Amino acid sequence: MRTEMAAMLAVACVTGTFAQSPAPQTERLSRETTSFDLVVHLPLAQAAALFGPLGERAWAGGHWNPKFIYPLPAHDEQGAVFSIQHGPYTATWVSTIFDIDARHFQYVYFIPGLMVTTIDVRFKPLNEKTTGVNVTYTRTSIAPEGNEHVAAMSEGDKNAGVEWQQAIDAYLAKINPAPKQ
Repeated sequence: MRTEMAAMLAVACVTGTFAQSPAPQTERLSRETTSFDLVVHLPLAQAAALFGPLGERAWAGGHWNPKFIYPLPAHDEQGAVFSIQHGPYTATWVSTIFDIDARHFQYVYFIPGLMVTTIDVRFKPLNEKTTGVNVTYTRTSIAPEGNEHVAAMSEGDKNAGVEWQQAIDAYLAKINPAPKQ
């Protein structure tokens, strides 16, 4: 509960909900949730490390380049704040839950004037060497201009599971090549 309140407070402060009264809504704002599962062929602790902001750099490609605001030096932890470039927009991210023991990570990011996204990542050991991962995106428009953005990103989320699985498998094959026979 404390973590959820911290996340809501962070979003409220940055989006200015405490600083100004909300404008009357004439257009309905969008909210979409998508989810996918993947399998990481590593034990839980090693698999989870791939889903921290720094750990993701190993497999996510050049577009994933978090710029840390806190902590410095950069470290994957609960409460980390960083920014990511999303096309022409800069998104500010907060790691609201980073708990390997609870098998749960959560991130909230916002793009000012457009949307807020919550990404919930849950881990389930399948055996000693394999971890199941469930990722759920919930995207909420904060202005009518964000509706199209929410729809487009949610549509992309539908393919993210396959893309992430391929990228992680390729990364693992590169660092642990199959023995030659």
